Amino acid sequence: MSPRPDQPLRIVHAVRAPVGGIIRHILDLANGQADRGHDVALITDSLTGGARAEAALAEIAPRLTLGVYRMPIHREPSPTDPWIWARFARLVGRLKPDVLHGHGAKAGVFMRIVPKPAHAIRVYTPHGGSLHYPTSTAKGQLYSRMERLLMNRTELFLFESEFARNTYERMIGKPDGLVHCVFNGVTAGEFDPIKLAADATDVAYVGEFRRIKGADLLVDAVARLRADGRPLTLTLGGDGEESEALKAQVKQLGLNDTVRFVGHVKARDGFAKGRLLVVPSRGDSMPYVVIEAAAAGIPMVAANVGGIPEIFGPDHTAALFAPNRPAAMADAIKAALDDLPAAQQRARALRERIFLHFSQKAMVEGVIAGYREAFADR
Repeated sequence: MSPRPDQPLRIVHAVRAPVGGIIRHILDLANGQADRGHDVALITDSLTGGARAEAALAEIAPRLTLGVYRMPIHREPSPTDPWIWARFARLVGRLKPDVLHGHGAKAGVFMRIVPKPAHAIRVYTPHGGSLHYPTSTAKGQLYSRMERLLMNRTELFLFESEFARNTYERMIGKPDGLVHCVFNGVTAGEFDPIKLAADATDVAYVGEFRRIKGADLLVDAVARLRADGRPLTLTLGGDGEESEALKAQVKQLGLNDTVRFVGHVKARDGFAKGRLLVVPSRGDSMPYVVIEAAAAGIPMVAANVGGIPEIFGPDHTAALFAPNRPAAMADAIKAALDDLPAAQQRARALRERIFLHFSQKAMVEGVIAGYREAFADR
């Protein structure tokens, strides 16, 4: 029997990556669901994340009445996957959830192939995941086939942007299950202003060092501007698999005195490290760093890719530049720094848009409303 509309739900969230924007989304969502009286569990990878993941999970653990569980979940298909599937199955059997919510490709597979309680619903949020792999590649074809096979094992699809929904439908197909689009959201405290650091550079980057995030493109753009005679400085706040490659690139371009690496920083601390934030992504669905920076009123330019234009809206396109083009990025950076008061005014206007459309409260309530509708459809 499905839970009554006023009945607290037993919700299990699962995700591979314990760091980055995806876990930020899940922690905010889980916190909001716990605030509303629901019983929540979280399953995530134990191989990655280090001390940062341990601290974040330890902080939320007391609020998740169904527990926090870590398992060695590999990003790519692995010989250990059947063993992990069995652990998922045993845990789901013990917790007896009403909602099995998989986030990202790998956890999305596990949560939809494990045996579920008869009354439960399976929910999937891709967060990019397998959609980042072109179907022209062997890996992309494999992941697309798997997604199509799992479509009929999904009662509710939740997309964090219209871009993600449209990409899924183009690459995989139109889902048979219920589909909702719910924007990521930020908390009230993230609208507080940020004071510029005394040692701030001209430009800052905050995020993971992964190819899709495009930090290397930003380094190339800075090199172009300096070659044109502009003595620009850059702070890179982050870490990840591309760290050593980025440092080698900086050295090769002779930018060691220009580019500063500060390691992983909290987003708001990173924003304070530059007069202008640059988001150089090659691809993104609904990046939290853009929403967080916009909420704080940070002057920013960003790649016109993925769901980023949905955050900015039709009235703020002057802050967007063509993706994968360091020259276009360099032009956008130069224009913003040449008229910083105008960039600051755009940031203030964008902050109002975020306040209206991208709150944590709206995100949590939108997701729960999706759950309830999926139960009603049964």
